[in-house]
This record gives sequence, C-alpha cells and structure tokens, in this order.
Amino acid sequence: MLMRAPRLSPAPGQRRLALALALGLCLALASGASWAAAGEELLWFAAGRPSAQARQAIELLQAARSDGLDPADYQAEPLSLALAQVEQAPAGPALRPLDQALTQAMQRYLADLHQGRVDPRRIHADFSVTSPGRIDAPARLRTALAGNRLAEAVREAAPALPQYPRLRAALARYRELAEHPAWQASLPPLPGKALKPGQAWYGLPLLAQRLGALGDLPAGAPLPGRYEGALVDSVRAFQARHGLAQDGVLGPATLAQLNQPPAARARQIELSMERLRWTPLLQGPRMIVVNVPEFMLRAYEVREGRVEVRLAMKVIVGKALDTRTPLFDEAMRFIEFSPYWNVPPSIARGELVPRLRREPAYFEQQGFEFVAGDGSVIRTLSDAQLERVLRGQLRIRQRPGPANALGDIKFVFPNNDNIYLHHTPAPELFQRERRDFSHGCIRVEEPVALAKFVLQDAPDWPESRILEAMARGESATLRLKDPVPVVIAYSTTLVRQDGRVFFFPDLYGHDRLLDEALRARPRPAGPMAPQPGTP
Repeated sequence: MLMRAPRLSPAPGQRRLALALALGLCLALASGASWAAAGEELLWFAAGRPSAQARQAIELLQAARSDGLDPADYQAEPLSLALAQVEQAPAGPALRPLDQALTQAMQRYLADLHQGRVDPRRIHADFSVTSPGRIDAPARLRTALAGNRLAEAVREAAPALPQYPRLRAALARYRELAEHPAWQASLPPLPGKALKPGQAWYGLPLLAQRLGALGDLPAGAPLPGRYEGALVDSVRAFQARHGLAQDGVLGPATLAQLNQPPAARARQIELSMERLRWTPLLQGPRMIVVNVPEFMLRAYEVREGRVEVRLAMKVIVGKALDTRTPLFDEAMRFIEFSPYWNVPPSIARGELVPRLRREPAYFEQQGFEFVAGDGSVIRTLSDAQLERVLRGQLRIRQRPGPANALGDIKFVFPNNDNIYLHHTPAPELFQRERRDFSHGCIRVEEPVALAKFVLQDAPDWPESRILEAMARGESATLRLKDPVPVVIAYSTTLVRQDGRVFFFPDLYGHDRLLDEALRARPRPAGPMAPQPGTP
C-alpha cells in the first residue's frame, strides 16, 4: 500500500532566512528603478494572491528565450516558484518585495527587448549608429497594466523591423533542429580532397538527411547511388545560403559549414537579433543599408506602410586584417560625378610614396598630382615633393579618368571616418565570394542603379544625364535636395521573405566579441517568496 508523504511546513529557521532575503531584496529595489514604492497598492497581487496579470507576466518572462533573451536574466523560474508558493499560502503585507521584484523583472525585460543588453560601444570602438532610443520601461509597464495589455506591450517593445520576426521564426526552427537525428553523428571524411558530382561516398545518406532537414533538399527526393542530381543541386542551395562558391563540389569549406551544429546556428541568430536592437528604424521614406559580412547593399522604400527592397547589389568592404569598414549611420547629402580621389595620408605614406619611388612612371600613368595647402597643383614628380608629402606639406590626389580609384561616381554621406560609396575601375572583384579588399570605403557593383534610386524624385536627373555626368571627366558635385539615410550594419544572419535563412562568416570577429560580452554580464540574484505568517 502506497502512503502519501506528509506536507512539511517550513522550519522556523527557513522562515527567518526567507524573511531576511525578502527584506534585503526590498531594500535593494528601493534604491533602483522600480516605481512601486512602499505604501502604494500592490501591482500584481489582490487579497494576498497573484492576479491574472502576474501569472501572465511570468509566462512572458519564461518565453523570453523566443526572442533570443535568457529568462534567467529576469529570474523567471524563481519568480514562478515564489508565485506558486503564494498561491498555496497567502503572505499578506510581506508580498511587497516579491511584487517589486516582478515589476523590476518586467521593466528590465521590456528594456532589453527594445534596446539590447550591452552597450555596442563596449565592443565596437568605432560604433557610431543612432540608437532607436531608450524606452521608459516603467511608464510602458504602468500603461500596459492599466490597459490589461501586457502581451501587446512586449510585442511593441521588440524592433519594428521586418527582419526581426523572420529571425525569431528561424531561431525556433534551428532550436528544434538541435534534437534532429541528422546531427547525432558527424559526416564521415570526404573521399580525397573533395566530393565531386558523379563520385561515390558512404556519407550520402546522412548528407541527404541533413540537407532535407535544412530545407535545401526537397522532401521525398530519392537518394542516388552516387553524388549527383538533386543532391548536387541541394548542396548548391546550401552553399548559396552560407556565402560559399556555388559549384556543387563538397570540399572542406562546405563540409565545415555542414558540420556546424544547429545550436551554434541558433546562437548566431540570437546575436543578429541583438544587433537589430541597436539598428535605427527607417528614418524616412527611403534608406540604404550595407551589411558588411554579407558584402551586400540594399535600398529600401516604404510604400503604403510596407518596407520593400527596391535595389540589391554586391559591395566590396574594408579588409578584415587592417582596414575594416566602421559601423555607423549618416545621411547621404552629395553625389560627386567624375570625382577626384584625395589619397588619405596613411595610404600615401604607407603605400603610394614607396611605390612612386620604385616606379616613377606610375605617377603619370595613374593621373596623380600634388596639391599644396593654398590649392595650387603640381603635376611633376620629384623626391622633394614626396618628402613634402611625408611631412604633411603636400597631399596627393588622382584626377578623374578611367584609372581613378573611385571610378566615375562617389556617394557622400559626411562622417568622421571619411567613408563613402563609390564605383571602381576593377569590377572583376565583384565576382569573388569574399569581398574585403578596400581600405575601408565601400565599392558598389551597380553605381548607375544606385544613383537612379537616390535621384528618383529628381525628374531633371534621368539615367541619360547621370551617365553623361559620369563620363564627362570633369569633377562636379550635386547636392541632394532630400538626403537619404545610410546605415553600415553587421549581421551574420539574414532571413529572406521566403523563409530561407542565410549565414555569413564573422568577417571582423564582431559576433565573437558580442557573444563574450553577453556571457560576461552580471546576473541578478533570485527572489525568495515570503513565508506565511511573516509580518
């Protein structure tokens, strides 16, 4: 015969410990941001028991993981246990510390969801992006409680960008894949250096299972005896989603991406969601965004309340080793046609002057000239002039022409780093999968299309006039009537409208730094529920 274990009441020592912890928590909260001060009515309790909104708040905190946040940061489980204890035994006035703890947890959750958990300037010394703005979390929570709309307040705190809900859905999907049998074993070694179409490999069944789970191989596709057909096509689809050459060859780079566990991809998505919380919202009817690790530029437009991609093109960004493109946002205010290239002093000292000493003919071939402080121009090369460059008395610039490093058009959004968008006389570099070749500025693949987007509201600037100005060979600057916001962003994950998830290498190591910063954050101490009978 089974006997029911007796319910044990807390020992006096336990009650004293709980009371001490509750009082300590109350004192700590009194000096914090909580707006439920002593003497005010409890927000989450009625007649000594949790309200329906208190239980809903606990559910929302427990669901923070769906947004890439950690419920432990908001003491979701300790608060849940404390509320459950109060449900069983009302505690009267001693509920105030618990009431304040739940209030502060919800305030922190709303703030983190809206503006992120770490200051981006702690991990990016050159970060200069306009914040979406800090929210008044206490006021938002107060309004939500008064209107019985806690869930709506949480949804409204999240970034109002189309990419955010797509990342949220992708996060749920990759978390589910973490338990999929396709990742319970590793793919076997390749036959030789790479698996090419037509070859046999005993890893094909597991490869097909993994690609099917990822959505790259159509459901029901037959498994071939060799690496061919739909299986090759699915590898190409996988390569396209991971920034790899889409050759269908299963080499070391593709195998390394295939072996990334879904949990690691889920973390990558979480980091991208965190970065979106730092990203400024659309600041007008149009915006240009460059995603550095993707090597892509997109031009957005708002039409009838919907954000649409009007233009997408490849870009070349700063070298990962020493000339990284900084992250910032500014308004594009000018377009320069047939621009001069004013060689930055660092490039002149470190690269150009040494080369001109080795190859004097390079000066004339490339159309360089010296410019003095008074604006006078010197077009002859001499050691004396090069010495004056090194002393800062002269600068070097390149005249407009086919050899000009900026190509025939430059898009200017004034900033402290002197970064801009421009064309290039070496368009063949756009065919590379990895495109970090510049000194920091951003080269665009389709400058005419970009100019048309920027000037679409200027009827006196049709495409024919844009092309004419680019080909004229005489430098001219056009001031934009309506500046266009430009954001230089960094996200290693992107979800397309069709739900396909794209991953890109952590080009500058920013994800690693963000991951370290998030893991190093201090965690709040957990609350204790007051015991029955405490004063």
